[in-house]
Amino acid sequence: MTAVTRFEDLIAWQESRTLVKWIYKITLEGDFAKDFGMRDQIQRATVSVMTNIAEGFDCESSAEFARFLGIARRSAVEVQSLLYAALDVEYIKPDIFKSHYEQAKKCKALIGGLKQSVLKNPRRNNTPSRI
Repeated sequence: MTAVTRFEDLIAWQESRTLVKWIYKITLEGDFAKDFGMRDQIQRATVSVMTNIAEGFDCESSAEFARFLGIARRSAVEVQSLLYAALDVEYIKPDIFKSHYEQAKKCKALIGGLKQSVLKNPRRNNTPSRI
């Protein structure tokens, strides 16, 4: 394994960045763009996935990093739930729902795996991890 020295090296962060791009693209089109409440909520949730991974990476303990990863994972679940709402009110088509839902699911899985790795391999004083 190679040492991870920057949050940008984490695959979970990279995939959540993709999710952010996808969510912003769909929320800036059609009726979705006009529903400020739902649009803003799903945008905030998806950005929360990415930023909590990054913020947690800079923590000084594995336990705190794991806590931030838990928040990131729950934000991915929130995105999934909001995608159902967007589908139900016909802001998105079923194929878009499926691809975006699966991307959020992928992020959840990667974050969960990263969290388990962080808890198994504690780091001290913010030293780079071998993840």
